[in-house]
Amino acid sequence: MPIKELMIQDEMKDSYLAYAMSVIVSRALPDVRDGLKPSQRRILVAMNDLNLGPNAKYRKCAKVVGDTSGNYHPHGDGAIYPTLVRLAQDFNMRYELVQGQGNFGSIDGDPPAAMRYTECRLTHASALLLEDLKYDTVEFVPNYDDTRKEPTILPGAFPNLLANGASGIAVGMATSIPSHNIREVADAIIAVIDDPEISIPQLLTILRGPDFPTGGIICGTSGLQKAYLTGRGILTLRARAHIEEPQNHIVITEIPYQITKNKIIEKIVEQVKLNKLKGVADIRDESDRQGMRLVIIPKRGEDPNVLLNQLYKHTQLQTSFSIIMIALKNGRPYTFNLKELIEAYIEHRFEVITRKTRYLLRQAQAQAHQLEGLLLAYDFVDRIIQIIRASSTPDEAKDALVQMFGEREVMKHFLEHRYPRIRELARQRLEASALSPSSSLLSSLQAEMILKMRLSALTGLEQKKLDTQYANVVEELENYQRILGDRNEIYSIIKSQLEELKKRFGDARRTTIEVGENGDLDMEDLIPDELWAITISQEGYIKRVPLSTYKSQGRGGKGIVGSQTKDGDVVKEISVASSHNYLLFFTSHGNLHCRKVWQIPEASRTSKGRAIVNLLQLEEGEKITSQLSISQFEEGKYIFMATARGTVKKTCLSDFTYAVRKKIRALHLEEGDTLVKALLTDGQKEILLATAKGKAIRFSENQVRSMGRGARGVRGIRLGEGDCVRAMVEVQPGGTLLTVCENGYGKRTPFEQYRLTSRGGQGVANLSNLARTGEVIGAHSVRSEDELILVTRKGKVIRLLVKDIRLCGRATQGVILIKMMAGDKLASSASISAHLLEEEKGPQDALPQVCSEGEVSLNS
Repeated sequence: MPIKELMIQDEMKDSYLAYAMSVIVSRALPDVRDGLKPSQRRILVAMNDLNLGPNAKYRKCAKVVGDTSGNYHPHGDGAIYPTLVRLAQDFNMRYELVQGQGNFGSIDGDPPAAMRYTECRLTHASALLLEDLKYDTVEFVPNYDDTRKEPTILPGAFPNLLANGASGIAVGMATSIPSHNIREVADAIIAVIDDPEISIPQLLTILRGPDFPTGGIICGTSGLQKAYLTGRGILTLRARAHIEEPQNHIVITEIPYQITKNKIIEKIVEQVKLNKLKGVADIRDESDRQGMRLVIIPKRGEDPNVLLNQLYKHTQLQTSFSIIMIALKNGRPYTFNLKELIEAYIEHRFEVITRKTRYLLRQAQAQAHQLEGLLLAYDFVDRIIQIIRASSTPDEAKDALVQMFGEREVMKHFLEHRYPRIRELARQRLEASALSPSSSLLSSLQAEMILKMRLSALTGLEQKKLDTQYANVVEELENYQRILGDRNEIYSIIKSQLEELKKRFGDARRTTIEVGENGDLDMEDLIPDELWAITISQEGYIKRVPLSTYKSQGRGGKGIVGSQTKDGDVVKEISVASSHNYLLFFTSHGNLHCRKVWQIPEASRTSKGRAIVNLLQLEEGEKITSQLSISQFEEGKYIFMATARGTVKKTCLSDFTYAVRKKIRALHLEEGDTLVKALLTDGQKEILLATAKGKAIRFSENQVRSMGRGARGVRGIRLGEGDCVRAMVEVQPGGTLLTVCENGYGKRTPFEQYRLTSRGGQGVANLSNLARTGEVIGAHSVRSEDELILVTRKGKVIRLLVKDIRLCGRATQGVILIKMMAGDKLASSASISAHLLEEEKGPQDALPQVCSEGEVSLNS
C-alpha cells in the first residue's frame, strides 16, 4: 500500500473536527425533541427491553448497565452507571427518570453504592417518554454491531428538556438548560398551541422561570428575560434561609442547585480561618429525613442579617447559574430561545401522533379488510360450502371463492348491503369489472380467512359479535381519518395529554423568584443601617461619625471636641442621615452630586476626615453648600432651592435621578451668585427665607411653579445692600423658627409671628442687636422635643435640647446657646427631629425607616 504524505496541521484539523462533531452529536448534547443525550436514551431503552416499568419488580443496576453496554452503548460501566445514578437522584432531576432502590448518593456529596448493590426501574415520567415506541412513531437504526435496532429518538410525551433541563460539555460549546415546573411547562406549551404568535414576554407570565430540584431563590428577573429571549443568560441563585428568634441563629433549609452541603460547610470554615467571616461562632448540621437544616450560630452581638449577607458573598450560599440553551436539531447544534424550545416539542409531538395515527389506521384497515371478507361470506354460506366441498385442494378452493365474488350478480347483491363500506366497495368493483373481468370483491387474504373460519362462526351469536367488532373498527377508522385530516385534532390530543401530565406530575414550585433582587452583593448589603452625622469643613474635608458620639448637653455648655481640623480650617456643614439613604450634595455652582451615606468615609470624632475632592468631582472654587437625605427619587416630591441673592426655584425630585450615576446641573446661576439651600417638599408647603442681616420672609410654595433643571428660578426676597440669604426652612404648623447667630446667640420664635406675604418682598425683622449677636448663620424649623447640634469654626461641637431654648419674640436678640471662646465663632448648625432620636435609641434592625425625606435640616 503506497504511503500518502499529508500536512500534519491539515490532518490534525480534519481529525479534531471529526472528533468534535462526534462528541457534540453522540455524547454531550441533548436532542431538542426528547431532551436526552445518547447514553441516557440507551439506558432507558435497555430498561424498557427488560420490561422494568414503574410497577415492575426492581432489577439490579448491574444488569441494566450490562444490557445497555452489550446491546446499545459499547462503553465501560464507569461511564454508564454514573449516568444511570444521576437519572435517579432527586436533587439533580426535577422529575426523576429512574426509580432507584438503595444508596444512590446524597446532596451531602456522598457517592452511590456499587451497581451490584443498587436496584432500579423506570418512573412514570420515563415510561411516558418511551410510550408509543411500538407504533412506528420514531425512526430506528441498527445498533453498533448490527444485531438489533435502536430508536434515534424517543416519542417523548413527557416534555423532558424543559421539565428536567440538561447539562453537558462538548468541544467548543456547552449546554446548561435549567429545569422547570411541569405545570408551568404544560401551560406554556398549550399557550403556544393556542396562539402561535405569542411573545416570549407573554410566555414568561406563564412559565415564570427555572424550578430547581433543590429549591432556593432566584434573585431578579433580568437574567431570566435575557436567557429566554436569546438562549443565553446568567441567574443568581441563593440559598433559602431564615433567622430563628430569639437565638438569632441562621437556618439554611435549601441550597443552590448543583452545590453540595459539605462544600458549603467547608467553604464557611475556610472563610472563618481567613477572617472574612468573623461573625461565625459555630456551624451545626441538623439535617434529617425531614429535610435540610444547616444552622449557623453568630457570635454574641453580631447582626444575623449582616452575617447572612456576608455568607452570601463569601460562600456558595449564593452562586451564579449560566443558562446556555444549546441542543441538537436534525443532528446539528443550535441555540434556542424559550419559544423555539416549545415549538420544537410541539413539532415533535405532532409528528409522533401523526405517525402513530397512521400506524393505527393501517392496522385498522387491515383488520377491517379481514372482517369484511367474513361479512361477505355470511350472505353466501351455502354456495361457499359447495365450492369448498367441490375443490380438491385449498388453493383451488381459494381461487374458486375469489372467482365467485367476481361475478357481477354477486357484486350487485352487495350494493344493498347494510354497511356503507361494503356497498361502496361493491360499486367500485362493478365499475372495475367492466374494464377488468378478473376484478373481485374478495381478495386472496380474505379467501384464506374464509377457509380458516370454523363452522361455529356461522352461529347467530358469532355473527352478532362480528357485526359489533366490525362496527368498532369502522368507527376507529373514521376517527383516525378525522385526526389525520385536521391538524387541530392533533393539537387537541397534545393539549389533552399535557392536561393529564399536569394532573399526574403537577406540584408546587420549589424555587421562588424575588423580583427586584439583582443578587449583586455590594458593600451596602453588608452594612447595618445606622444614624450618622456627616460633617464638611471649610477647606473641603468630609467624614461621617456615629450620631451617638455626640451626647446631649444643657444650654450654655462648652461642647466637646468634634473634629481636629488643620490650621486655618473650620467645620462648615453638618447633616444627620441613615447609612443606606442617598445624600444629595448641592454645590455653590448649582451642581448636584449623589452618594450613599455609607460611601462617605467613616472617621473618628477627632479626625479631620478625607478631602471631599477625592469623593466628588468639584470644579475649581466650588464648595458644598447644602445636603439632603432621601431614600428614593419618588414622584410627587420637589427640590426647592434658594440662592444667596434671593432667587428661588422648584424642580421635581424625579428630574434628579440621573445624579446617581454622575454629576448633573441642578440650576443655572447668574454670575457671582451661589446656591445656599435646598429643601425637599411636596409642592404645597410654606417657605421662610432668613438673611444674614436679620430679615425673614414667609410665602407659599404655590407661588413658584415647577421648572426644569436648567432654569434660573424667580425672585424669592428683595435684599438690602450687603445682605444675603443664609437659610431657608419649611414652615411647620405649630412649630417654631430657631435662629442661630455666629456669636453663639439663638432664639426660638413661633411661625405665627411671621406673616404670610407674597414672594419677592423685603420681609420683616427677624433679629435685633445684630452687633452683639453677630450675623445669622442658620435657621431651623423645630419642635420642643427636637435637638440641635452646633459646630464652631475651631471644631467644638455641642448638642442641645430645643426645649431648653426659651421662646422669644420675632425682633429680639435671643439667648446664649454656646459660650464662645476668644476668636471663635459658630460655623454651622443642624437640627435633629424627635423621631430620629427615638430610632437612635431603638433596635438597630428598625433603622431602615429612620430618615424620612425633608426631616434633616442643615445649613452653612
